[in-house]
Amino acid sequence: MQTAKNSLKQRIVTAIILASIALTVGLINNFWLLWLVMGVVYLIAFYEATRLFGINNNSLYAYAAILWLAAAVYPYGDDLLIIAGLVFAAAVAYTQNIPWKNFLPFIYPSAGMLYMLGIYQEYGITGLLWLVVVVASADIGAYVVGRSMGKTPFSVSSPSKTREGVYGGILVATAAGFFIGVTIVDIVPAIVISMMAAIGAVFGDLFESYLKRKAGVKDSGTILPGHGGVLDRIDGYLFASIVMLVLLRGLV
Repeated sequence: MQTAKNSLKQRIVTAIILASIALTVGLINNFWLLWLVMGVVYLIAFYEATRLFGINNNSLYAYAAILWLAAAVYPYGDDLLIIAGLVFAAAVAYTQNIPWKNFLPFIYPSAGMLYMLGIYQEYGITGLLWLVVVVASADIGAYVVGRSMGKTPFSVSSPSKTREGVYGGILVATAAGFFIGVTIVDIVPAIVISMMAAIGAVFGDLFESYLKRKAGVKDSGTILPGHGGVLDRIDGYLFASIVMLVLLRGLV
């Protein structure tokens, strides 16, 4: 009982600290500060992802840092991902001794982090707020609805999730996201993008659960007391950010 109380206390304290940092960065609303904070998050998440993928190659962190540095001066993250893929393919062909799985961390979490930065670059802090509201609401809605009426298992990759909880989370996230999204886009795109980003958040969380099950670990890391690793906190954002920015570019 005491252990559970201590864990809950740690979780609450960590959540307050993380929320305070996010709020401060958001209120300052400076590109370089946000890029720096997101860069720290990215490199930690990158490290955790290499562990989940079973990759042991320290040189990859230098390439990840170069990729993030490039994102500071080049505004299209999807272009950078394609270039990174071409460079990696060329290196594989040239050396013939680089495992293909070494590129996996440059897809996950790199793609999601670059698209998050892209949302800020193209739609400002309001765009990021929209993303945060959708993902957080999907998580909270799924928890509340799942605990109150969830009965049907959603996926073997995440046994604690229920279909009722997932559907409830998507509904809550769509409604909450709409009120932010409508300040950026018209009514219909605000609804569609909020809903699709919420679905992305659900599967972002599910994908990380799958990776952890395959790796045989409970959390992606231990850096956040009571919460696990950085990936455990941003998994939903890594999918939702891509969905949101792609739809914003395509529908608006």
